[in-house]
Amino acid sequence: MWPALFIGALVLFFWTGALRAQSLKDLPPPPPAPTPKPTPTPRPLTDEDFDIVRVSSNLVMVPVSVVDSGGEPVLGLQANDFRIEEEGRLQQIAQIGDPDQVPLDIALLFDISSSVSQKGFFEFQQTAAASFLRLVLKPVDRAAIFTIADRALLVQPLAPAQTAAARLLTIPAATTPVPTAFYDTVVAASQYLLDNSNDGRRRVIVVISDGDDNFSNKVRDLTIAEVRASQDGTLTPATVRQNLQLRHRQAVVETQRGVQQADISFYSINPGGTSVRLNEISQRAQTAMQSIAEATGGTAFVPNSEKDLERVFSEIAAELRGQYLLQYYSNSESPAGQFRRIKVSTPTRQELRVRARQGYYPKGKV
Repeated sequence: MWPALFIGALVLFFWTGALRAQSLKDLPPPPPAPTPKPTPTPRPLTDEDFDIVRVSSNLVMVPVSVVDSGGEPVLGLQANDFRIEEEGRLQQIAQIGDPDQVPLDIALLFDISSSVSQKGFFEFQQTAAASFLRLVLKPVDRAAIFTIADRALLVQPLAPAQTAAARLLTIPAATTPVPTAFYDTVVAASQYLLDNSNDGRRRVIVVISDGDDNFSNKVRDLTIAEVRASQDGTLTPATVRQNLQLRHRQAVVETQRGVQQADISFYSINPGGTSVRLNEISQRAQTAMQSIAEATGGTAFVPNSEKDLERVFSEIAAELRGQYLLQYYSNSESPAGQFRRIKVSTPTRQELRVRARQGYYPKGKV
């Protein structure tokens, strides 16, 4: 019986295997394996890609000073108290920065030309300016010193307060008539801060000068011609006077543009006092400094006395430490590098006076 069962099982095994083989033979062939697609090589990023990011995420910081009708600083305002427009478009304020947390770089421009270097008062200006630097600068802040004479001269690169103040006190006054290249020096200081002060730092120029320029590149030749004519006892031709006035206006515009391109707030202190109103040249120079200051959110001061000079320095120091640093991401569609006008106001507190820069030049390609 066991042989019969064994033979039957063996037959069943081979018969089942034959059926399985026949079934597999009847199945359709498997589809061919898909051809692998090559991994695309990523396109290298270009300057245009980075420009899109820069324009769409352009963080703008606007230092703003707010005072009441008596000229006293107003503190405690919040973001919703301000309104910022850029090219007429409302901007959303992202935050208000703390001025104590934003490092400060100051270029102090000290006029040593013969028009402002009367002995005694010159030394007093030095002492007051040095005290100002020690008062306003914190350990992370820096100051550079330029002298204004026949050319722009950097006498102290950016350095801590004590170093800059000590160098300032060593500057000698002019002992002989020295011309004044005011415009050239402001432009040179603006470019210096732009090149040496990193983004994220506040940039400020403080000028101690009467602003009476007679030797910058833009006006030098015509100024010399006018002086020679007066020395010869002849009248300066009307065309020369007109051209000289035009050159001064062009120089002010170019100087203001240089300050704005470097994101600088401009402050001027005219040691000439009330005498600036006594003649056309002095008034023109003061008006020029006033124009640059207003365009950049600064102030042009005309102190009346030595005591008033110290007060002015104290006001500037208090302002720089009490400013509102409004920050927003621009939604402007203007091309990079084109000047963009901004307007800051306090709609809920219309009695307050707001001072801020009138616009800025966004960074272009690097």
